[in-house]
Amino acid sequence: MTMAVQTVSPADLSPPAKQTSLWSRIWHNDAPGYLFLLPWLVGFLGLTIGPMVTSLYLSFTDFDLLTAPEWVGANNYIRMLTNDPKFWTSMRVTMFFVIFSVPLKLAFALAVAMLLNRGIRGLPLYRALFYLPSLLGASVAIAILWRQIFAGDGLVNKFLAMFGIIGPSWISNPNYSLWTLIVLSIWQFGSPMIIFLAGLRQIPQDMYEAASLDGASKWRQFVKITLPLLTPVVFFNAIIQTIEAFKSFTPAFIISGGTGNPINSTLFYTLYLYQEAFGFFRMGYASALAWVLLALVGVFTAFSFLTSKYWVHYDD
Repeated sequence: MTMAVQTVSPADLSPPAKQTSLWSRIWHNDAPGYLFLLPWLVGFLGLTIGPMVTSLYLSFTDFDLLTAPEWVGANNYIRMLTNDPKFWTSMRVTMFFVIFSVPLKLAFALAVAMLLNRGIRGLPLYRALFYLPSLLGASVAIAILWRQIFAGDGLVNKFLAMFGIIGPSWISNPNYSLWTLIVLSIWQFGSPMIIFLAGLRQIPQDMYEAASLDGASKWRQFVKITLPLLTPVVFFNAIIQTIEAFKSFTPAFIISGGTGNPINSTLFYTLYLYQEAFGFFRMGYASALAWVLLALVGVFTAFSFLTSKYWVHYDD
């Protein structure tokens, strides 16, 4: 009769390893990261998500900042769409501003970027000078200066008078007032210009050399090489600048004195929202206006991303 001998390794004699719980592992592994994120999380929840949720609730109420909100359901949205001519006026003014200011700004920014990309001397200085208007353009001081430049006796009319041309009061004329704000927006071309310049630097120069050897003109090189390879940058700049155009407020507020005049020709959507909230204390209605603006920007952004596959060309 034979007996099997079972060998025991030292590992089997050691005590079982202590099992750590899931929460304990998460705490030891992730706690430092969450501690570093804590200031941002507090700000995000308290200064972004909290006000957004409150604004959504107020958009369904009648609230004047002095009394408790009164639930009115969808009345604010119904009134906005069916019985508020100023809403449609502000929408028309804002869409006109977006449609003209964004393409013109991007075209001007691309032209300046291509000029700077030619390797001129003092490039860092020119970049800083051209970027400066983007830093100052949305300020109150620049808006006041712009109002003085385009006033009836402003610098623009004084310059035209040197050639015997009597210019109108650009700010007070409803046919031109919005265009002065469009020009101010175009003047703030520095930010997209810097991004365009970075994109141009990424295009291989040997592609232009090969096109030149094939007899392609400068315009054909721009259409067949520069624009296709630059479409991701164009797409990014278009999204960012369009959102900024929808949010434009300070120039219209300062130049029109907060009224949107003459004849509501500068009544931007954000300016009308401000009037409803802090001029007439209709905070519930203003909250509804804010959510409509958010939905409008969201629809535009989603549409841009859905259509980008037809004209934006990436490396693949």
